[in-house]
Amino acid sequence: MRTRATPKTPALTEIGFGGAQIGNLGREVDDATARGAVDAAWDAGIRYFDTAPHYGLGLSERRLGAALRDRPREEYVLSTKVGRLLVDSPGTAHRPDDDGFAVPASVVRRWDFSRDGVLRSIEESLGRLGVDRIDIAYLHDPDEHWDDASTTGVGALIELREQGVVRAVGAGMNQASVLADFVERCDVDIVMVAGRYTLLDDAAAERLLPLAAERGVGVVAAAVYNSGLLSVPRPAPGASYDYTSAPDELVDRAHRIADICERYGVDLPSAAIAHPLRRDEVVSVVVGIRTAAQAESTLERYRARVPEEMWRELTAAGVVAQ
Repeated sequence: MRTRATPKTPALTEIGFGGAQIGNLGREVDDATARGAVDAAWDAGIRYFDTAPHYGLGLSERRLGAALRDRPREEYVLSTKVGRLLVDSPGTAHRPDDDGFAVPASVVRRWDFSRDGVLRSIEESLGRLGVDRIDIAYLHDPDEHWDDASTTGVGALIELREQGVVRAVGAGMNQASVLADFVERCDVDIVMVAGRYTLLDDAAAERLLPLAAERGVGVVAAAVYNSGLLSVPRPAPGASYDYTSAPDELVDRAHRIADICERYGVDLPSAAIAHPLRRDEVVSVVVGIRTAAQAESTLERYRARVPEEMWRELTAAGVVAQ
């Protein structure tokens, strides 16, 4: 698999493994299935793996660390995130997590972008992952925490970067404008933008991508299926879009995109993966993978031949911006 890098980032495979699903996002998956997903991704050539404490209250980090433990450490890139500390909570252990993951709430999340909170988060992630360094550390969803995240949070990550505990630092979230602020105002190396540079939403193209190009900051595109709408060749009415039911006009637009793609022998999910990789600023597309079959289908989509004429027609039809 091809890799991309900037002077500030390690080389990332063009497809990255998104670890939320093996943290039981939405539904439970057993250990063997999660391990099979990581193994199949490795066999497919994926060498960039992303996770976070938030994903399954640490379950994703533990499973990913176990699956990668016998792999040569220098052969893969590992990213995790800070901003949500996991705090023991015996009183809620009998209840399921209330933030989208099928796990017991034996710990709870606590927002913390302070220096001590970031250092503690990285230390605990290193333990769950079973590694001695993190390649990329992102400030996770700092939407409502700009003041702390852009000062003490990023400062602590830079401190760890200088110590060699992490190689690159940045932020990851579901909106492009605040990520652009991080690139413009902070000493970040890389950002992860989820759902804001897709076939249906090009918000990142306005400020984020140009600023990233100007500053030499890498951009990782995540949630390129917009949580489901673009993950199938023909979405059904009410398909998931950004974790809620898609409005009819978006479903209709997805079908109009699919109409054009199919004339060129390309299905909608393959186009969704190929679209962000057309931009040089994008160093990887991270796709959530739950099973070995999903890893294999992701590789097939990545390898699909997508002609440039198709993009021109999509743009001319006004269904894909750029």
